[in-house]
Amino acid sequence: MRDPLPGAVGVSKLCVYDTVTPDGLHGGTPHLHLCCTEAYVVVAGSGRVQTLSGQDGFVEHDLRPGTVLWFTPGTIHRLVNDGGLEIIVLMSNTGLPEAGDAVLTFPLDVVRDPARYASESALPNGGAPGTDVTTAYRRRDLAVQGFHGLRESGLLDEFYEAAMRLKQPLLDDWRKRWESGAREAAEQTGRQLAALIESNPAHLRESRVSSKPGPDEEGRLGMCGLLNTYRYD
Repeated sequence: MRDPLPGAVGVSKLCVYDTVTPDGLHGGTPHLHLCCTEAYVVVAGSGRVQTLSGQDGFVEHDLRPGTVLWFTPGTIHRLVNDGGLEIIVLMSNTGLPEAGDAVLTFPLDVVRDPARYASESALPNGGAPGTDVTTAYRRRDLAVQGFHGLRESGLLDEFYEAAMRLKQPLLDDWRKRWESGAREAAEQTGRQLAALIESNPAHLRESRVSSKPGPDEEGRLGMCGLLNTYRYD
């Protein structure tokens, strides 16, 4: 699970894949999130992110050190690495992405079949350090194929419907995670505001500083590259 920052935001470091995909570009696996907003802070290298969304259609955005870019749920996104692209990734909702809030853009017939989707998306050992990257590249390339199919066909709504059906079994767990994470963080602010209105400084007396060491530099195979996570106990 990514370490939650204030407001139940998660953080990780991503070194984007630099191997070639079927269309000749280098980069990661196109996918979308159903509930989470995602933000990129570019720290090194250069590249692009290709997005396909309900409001904007297909757009390509340049990435360079210092760029901050974010997108809302339902935005299909594909990272393209033009050289040494490294990103700090911020995610809402307290680890919900690790609980399944991502759907890879496999062709529609795969996304509509839960068993096939599970088979095509699985990584040996969850992509733990030392895992052979062959499977990660294979699933990425299949998602690139589906991504181009969506661009050309205009079947984005059909993909959304298939993605929602695919994740129905997980929704009760997602709600529990949201209730104990992002919603609790917002409600805590409400309690603090109420205390201030009542001139009660109790929460101020509980002030403290927290920090975490840098992420595990070995990392694991993620959808878009080598993912180095900040963990907490």
